[in-house]
Amino acid sequence: MFNPSREQARQFFFDTWRKYRQHEMLSPMEDMALEVILLHPEYHALLDDPERYQDKDYLPEMGNTNPFLHMSMHIAIKEQLSIDQPFGIRKRFERLLKLTHDEHAAMHEVMECLAEMIWQAQRNQSAFDASVYFECLDQRGN
Repeated sequence: MFNPSREQARQFFFDTWRKYRQHEMLSPMEDMALEVILLHPEYHALLDDPERYQDKDYLPEMGNTNPFLHMSMHIAIKEQLSIDQPFGIRKRFERLLKLTHDEHAAMHEVMECLAEMIWQAQRNQSAFDASVYFECLDQRGN
């Protein structure tokens, strides 16, 4: 699942939740997604209703958080941490974990910085810049 469409990414979460609820075997990627889903009980009802939420738009200007983007960013960060890429992300995460004493809270700190890096890359029509990511992370908790 390297470049899924919006529909495919959402369907992945719906399928993972359905398989979990029906006690079906999950793939390693689905196991990772399930960990994220279980951290967010506020999304469980949404995941129980794919027909209603598959095509729903979440507009930031309306104050909406996109739950699928949020969960996808959790997975992206978990993958980054598992291979320490960009190099140094794991060390920065561990520092945030010591400050927050809460893995989920530390993840959300990293997520804010990841979102900032993505936003800047889109705004500047440039590649992702790990220095922007790390500068933001290094400022967290200081």
